[in-house]
Amino acid sequence: MTIAILVAYEVALLLVQRRHPKRLARSAHATLREDWFAALSKHRGSEILAVQTLRNSMMSATMTASTAALGLMGAVTLAAPSLNSSFGASDAISAHLTARLVLELVLMTILFASLVCSAMAVRYYNHAGFISSMPVDSEERLRWSPAGTVYLRRAGLLYSWGLRHLLLVAPILASIVYPLAGPVAAVVVVMALLGFDRFTTT
Repeated sequence: MTIAILVAYEVALLLVQRRHPKRLARSAHATLREDWFAALSKHRGSEILAVQTLRNSMMSATMTASTAALGLMGAVTLAAPSLNSSFGASDAISAHLTARLVLELVLMTILFASLVCSAMAVRYYNHAGFISSMPVDSEERLRWSPAGTVYLRRAGLLYSWGLRHLLLVAPILASIVYPLAGPVAAVVVVMALLGFDRFTTT
């Protein structure tokens, strides 16, 4: 039930994004980062400001990646006994596949996805930093500006996915501790995500 609620929300969000992308924060913020890069590329002396801003974003993505890595190591440590007894058995794995084991596997998958997304965001922010540090009027900056725009869009989207996956950990943990708490936690997280995903200028 917990997983179904989270999956249903993400599917509904994808449908909204296809029909009305401007209503979602992720699309609006991706455009914001592109406009920011384009605006700074028109002014001399903005290179230091651009690098400092990207450094802050890169540090934030690094913290998210570190949190996901620590959480993944803890989840693997706690789930290792049950995983070993289930997948180490010689008979059919399906016979040992319990609801708790499925939740533990989902938990580790979400944490790993958060780690990968955050690490890739750091990578793209790093590349965008090199481009932003080039003198605005240089030939090299003009040649690499399209790539810088793409890198910033990808970095922002990957960072948002990494942070989003960390939020999805809460309902899964609640389900492992107490199954009936899982759906309640999933509804609470979905309500919080609804506020984050809806784009508003107020």
